[in-house]
Amino acid sequence: MSETVDRDLTMSRAIVEAIGDEMRENEEVFYMGEDVADYGGIFDSTQGLLDEFGYDRIMDVPISETAYLGAAVGAAQQGMRPIAELMFVDFFGVAMDQIYNQMAKNTYMSGGAVNVPMVMTTAVGGTYNDAAQHSQTLYGTFAHLPGMKVVVPSTAYDAKGLMHNAIRDDDPVVYMYHKRLMGLGWLPAPDGPKTPVPETDYTIPFGQADVKREGADVTIVTLGLHVHRALDAAAALAADGVDAEVIDLRTLVPLDRETVVESVRKTGHLVVVDEDYRSFGLTGEIVASVADEALDALSAVERVALPDVPIPYARSLETEVVPGATDIEAAVRSLR
Repeated sequence: MSETVDRDLTMSRAIVEAIGDEMRENEEVFYMGEDVADYGGIFDSTQGLLDEFGYDRIMDVPISETAYLGAAVGAAQQGMRPIAELMFVDFFGVAMDQIYNQMAKNTYMSGGAVNVPMVMTTAVGGTYNDAAQHSQTLYGTFAHLPGMKVVVPSTAYDAKGLMHNAIRDDDPVVYMYHKRLMGLGWLPAPDGPKTPVPETDYTIPFGQADVKREGADVTIVTLGLHVHRALDAAAALAADGVDAEVIDLRTLVPLDRETVVESVRKTGHLVVVDEDYRSFGLTGEIVASVADEALDALSAVERVALPDVPIPYARSLETEVVPGATDIEAAVRSLR
């Protein structure tokens, strides 16, 4: 961030500001979803936009993800730039064909005759006791299938720059924001997500990870909420002389493997942290990427992720399965 900024925004306000800027610049940009107009989005994702842009461009839709995500794909193929909100990522199964087989594949299937310049926004993550069908992250589910770019911001500054880039991109983008980071009154955020944000627009390139904390002893790779938990763990470790580097991936597709490999070549130790499930996901992909490129430099590795079980409703059980700062700290200590 090069310019001096004297205001802090929550992540939800930063996202809304980027969307508003893009809608003013391009009349083809519009937003559609459940409870996004009068209500302003249940996670404040569109708060205040209706007053400026009206119902023609901030559109409430029926509870039919199949219908409105399919409509967004069609609008994008006709040259518009829709932003379609899937209220909870867990609901993607209702519109799996629209997402997996149309949004992600239509450019390829048409031989490049059509682009699908749309953004699908969706809320991810647990830690507020909403059980197995409203608490998943599912980053890997979308990153696994070719054709979609996948964005996961952890701060307000990143959220705004990544949203500008997502709306302007000619490919479909899945923009995944963690509920706990949005800055909602009923769902308190950690200290880190609220950051200085310039009033002017700016973009953050996809595929460019951010080193949130530099260190020499161990590399911690993560994204979303767990960037902040990793930073808390790094602070605790520093008190005992362990110098942890924390990397925020920011996007999964494209994935900045180079930054991770460069860090591991320096530290020799790797901990990958994810709120998604352990098997067949991000943690394994990062470890495999490092093994491919820098196995000789890797002395020890640990993965910290959700066990392969549905996320429990009970607060005590959810706390047990969702990794915390102490879990990350323990994983780092186990390497040494």
